Amino acid sequence: MSNFADFHSLRYALLPYPATLAPMIQAVGADIVSCADGCIAFRYRVRGDMARVRVPEAGQPERRDLLWEHTCFEVFVGIEGRTAYREFNFSPSGQWMAYDFGDYRRRLADPEIATPRIATRSTEGRLELETIVPLSSLPSTPWEIGLSAIVEASDTVNDGLSYLALRHPSPRPDFHHRDGFAARV
Repeated sequence: MSNFADFHSLRYALLPYPATLAPMIQAVGADIVSCADGCIAFRYRVRGDMARVRVPEAGQPERRDLLWEHTCFEVFVGIEGRTAYREFNFSPSGQWMAYDFGDYRRRLADPEIATPRIATRSTEGRLELETIVPLSSLPSTPWEIGLSAIVEASDTVNDGLSYLALRHPSPRPDFHHRDGFAARV
């Protein structure tokens, strides 16, 4: 486990759920970065044939439900030893959502938090998303964090979704499974 005061950046490779990996994706990585101004940044990198990835168009930075139906990036933050956790969804469109859960998939009222800052950059062969979240929007440490991504293909038969995470502890993609919260901070 890393001490929040001591770490600057933690880097992870997200693993594909084998049955859903689209052939246009080469790799997906994620970083957790401590910021000097009382924030934490989550950075995602998708490498592959970006012409074959459906990326939501830029829009207003607003709360929006069901972002996981398209390309988006997710962060699950729990407190070590407790069942409650917070889920964040970040879209390349700039839309976002936060959910609180008291236990596995037991949803509570949506938290009132500051709007995270989201920046997206897309180049040939790469999509990057960085979101900056105030520490006040996160539970107290020590954290167990799940990092995940959903990447939508634009050219498969069913416009398929690929699911990637730090760990896949279930027989189907399930980012809420606590054993998938594999980063410790």
